[in-house]
Amino acid sequence: MEKMTIKIMLLALMIGLMGCSSSENSEIDKVPDKSAQALFADAREALDNSLYQKAIYLLSAIDSRFPFGPISHQVQIDLIYAYYKSGDAAQGIALADRFLKLNPAHPNIDYVYYMRALINVATEENLFQDLAGIDRSDRDPTASREAFNDLKKILSNYPQSKYAADSRKRMIQIKSRLAKYELSVARFYLKRDAYASAANRGRYIVEYFSPSEEVEEALEIMIECYEKLSLDDLRNNARQVLAANYPNNALVR
Repeated sequence: MEKMTIKIMLLALMIGLMGCSSSENSEIDKVPDKSAQALFADAREALDNSLYQKAIYLLSAIDSRFPFGPISHQVQIDLIYAYYKSGDAAQGIALADRFLKLNPAHPNIDYVYYMRALINVATEENLFQDLAGIDRSDRDPTASREAFNDLKKILSNYPQSKYAADSRKRMIQIKSRLAKYELSVARFYLKRDAYASAANRGRYIVEYFSPSEEVEEALEIMIECYEKLSLDDLRNNARQVLAANYPNNALVR
């Protein structure tokens, strides 16, 4: 009975999602024979009304019909945004990559870096896992690293960008995500008695993610591993750093 209930719930969820998709798709008619500006106005209206699939349909048509028109760059930028909002990370990143390669001096290049970062951040998110309270710190952090690099580029190359402040905040969040990943790897090695590898991961956290809440445990792992490896000088150095920064830690009392 319980399995049947679960199946019914999943079926209802799928039908609901299909209904939402079909309701939006029903608004996407054949692209009319209009000027680029008229189609662009329709696409912007679709974006304003959160009809992202319709916007993608119209913007893609403009990009195909008028690839060298006066609004071609803005069309591509809006298309990147539409892909982001629709959850199509692959298309969004591919278009952002192409835009950055072909238009490195575009005045809105900071926005394209920002959008590519947001798309990569979005790929890390999973609603169902968040609701279930699943710890995802051991997942591949490649997308987070790429997002971090794009946000860092904004701060380094475009410090006056209106996206700089939010980029800085997001970098702090991503930094914590990456530190958690490295810590999960260090724990993995420690459990398998791979002390040198665990200590190296701990040292990496201390060197590249300070200050962060993961540093204290990283130092603890380093101390334990150096103790196991009979590396007394390294163990003592790690304990001194721990005592200086976390004087209430049990290892330094």
